[in-house]
Amino acid sequence: MPSATVTTFKQQLTAYFDEFKKAISTDAGDWIVKGFIDVYKNIYTISVDTKVASKVIELMLFPTLSEFCTKNGYEMILCEHQNHYPDITFVARDGTKIALDLKSTYRLDDSTINGFTLGAFTGYFRQRTSSKNVRFPYGQYAAHFVLGIIYTRTDGVIDEKKIHKLENLEEIISVVKNFTFLVQEKWQIASDKPGSGNTKNIGSVKDIDALINGRGTFAEHGEAVFDDYWINFLTSEMARAIDSEIPYKNLRTYLAWKDRV
Repeated sequence: MPSATVTTFKQQLTAYFDEFKKAISTDAGDWIVKGFIDVYKNIYTISVDTKVASKVIELMLFPTLSEFCTKNGYEMILCEHQNHYPDITFVARDGTKIALDLKSTYRLDDSTINGFTLGAFTGYFRQRTSSKNVRFPYGQYAAHFVLGIIYTRTDGVIDEKKIHKLENLEEIISVVKNFTFLVQEKWQIASDKPGSGNTKNIGSVKDIDALINGRGTFAEHGEAVFDDYWINFLTSEMARAIDSEIPYKNLRTYLAWKDRV
């Protein structure tokens, strides 16, 4: 069971969703960012590249998260290095450390998203007293939360070759819109599959309702099963490196493997 501090943190952060939405979107639900401006007041339409949009969205939320900390009595410690974990460490008045990663992605349709990556399943995740690539050792955190931002990509044609003027700001189409926020512990929204690409990251489930309500692959099994699954998970490359067979590929075969070992 989560501690009272962890439970309170989640409740307080959830109650701040309206403030997060105000920080990044208009009353109509459009992203307030229209592009990048230079010193001559030329505006260049922001790319529809999801990495660019997601990074800007996440950066825009930091001031509101700082306000959240001031209001609720948390110390906010930002990650000192890119690609270190977590994005933000919150320290409660009683000294409890809570990790928060900001993750954003786009809808594929009304019920599914492209997916979140939920951090590494090697390195600090397995060596929980290590200080490498992590703000504080993983094991010092009472909980590992994800603040997820889901958005819809705009259907309108975005002309990235056109330069806009400040007085024509309203004519520029926002490249994303319709934001939905969620906050869940990482294990509650994780899948049993790695995230996209070749990186050794944990992937999330992709069903929006499951994400919002914390009903990921491990939700019925608990955090201990999630931890053990990903601590022992091997990719094909990892198995070859130690001249081993892959013990399991999904939760079903993991449970069968656990019965044998």
